Amino acid sequence: MKAAEDQVVEDDTCFQDDEESFFQDIDLLQKHGINAADIKKMKLVGICTVKGIQMTTRKALCNIKGLSEAKVEKIKEAAGKMLNVGFQTAFEYSSRRKQVFHITTGSLELDKLLGGGIESMAITEAFGEFRTGKTQLSHTFCVTAQLPGEDGYSGGKVIFIDTENTFRPDRLKDIADRFNVDHGAVLDNVLYARAYTSEHQMELLDFVAAKFHEEGGVFKLLIIDSIMALFRVDFSGRGELAERQQKLAQMLSRLQKISEEYNVAVFVTNQMTADPGAGMTFQADPKKPIGGHILAHASTTRISLRKGRAEMRIAKIFDSPDMPENEATFAILAGGVSDSKE
Repeated sequence: MKAAEDQVVEDDTCFQDDEESFFQDIDLLQKHGINAADIKKMKLVGICTVKGIQMTTRKALCNIKGLSEAKVEKIKEAAGKMLNVGFQTAFEYSSRRKQVFHITTGSLELDKLLGGGIESMAITEAFGEFRTGKTQLSHTFCVTAQLPGEDGYSGGKVIFIDTENTFRPDRLKDIADRFNVDHGAVLDNVLYARAYTSEHQMELLDFVAAKFHEEGGVFKLLIIDSIMALFRVDFSGRGELAERQQKLAQMLSRLQKISEEYNVAVFVTNQMTADPGAGMTFQADPKKPIGGHILAHASTTRISLRKGRAEMRIAKIFDSPDMPENEATFAILAGGVSDSKE
């Protein structure tokens, strides 16, 4: 039904005011004596907000062509005047956390496990073997993120970065049918990009930051399916492991900052690998998610997925700052991720 989609658009406009106050445009620095040409240089590398400057090191800013150390110092000083860069009370931080929203997975059981769905200002990682539902979850989120939800969530657009050529627009149509929303509107609200190398994947995040800034408050979700696939290909063997983890850390840091800066949810999928040392510890399942400690620490919530009977899948909270370790069962049906029919 078109009505549901119209509602998404209408709700977005009234939600806009909250979002506008959420971040300060980098152009405001002109009032503090920073010239427009230098501001443009920062925008070209995806730094579009005053908070974005606070989240970027002086060294990284100096690496931007045309920005000298003196200019960077002046920019940092101006940004510091506009932001509270010190401490705040837990009560003040708590009121800021009220802007966090949740996006439903399509399954009540899975939502309950996650405390209402995947949350904004955080990275949620789902890992598992092939056919455990990682890509199906990604496709379902493309639709559910656009629908108005609980606690005044208005719905919004989605960016999908595909590293394994698994994205299928026709799949979104099936899921849209389940929620009675218009195919064209659903597909229009998903921005898709295919990443071919880990470097390209990183470059796409500059575009993502610029897009989130350009359409403030309109985008609600960023999906990367899968986060490690290209790093696995581009860096091989132990000799390149340190470089791989360093590049991965930089990308994950960027993702964390984007999620906080623009109040969006980030959902990433991850692959598994056999753990050669597991045989010594008599583990029941000698497989582990790839990416090591770097990815483990960067992800706010980690969900482990495994196969059940037929279309059933089992999700387990692997790591979370506020969710207890628990399990939930969900199904993968024609209309995407759902609860079991039993």
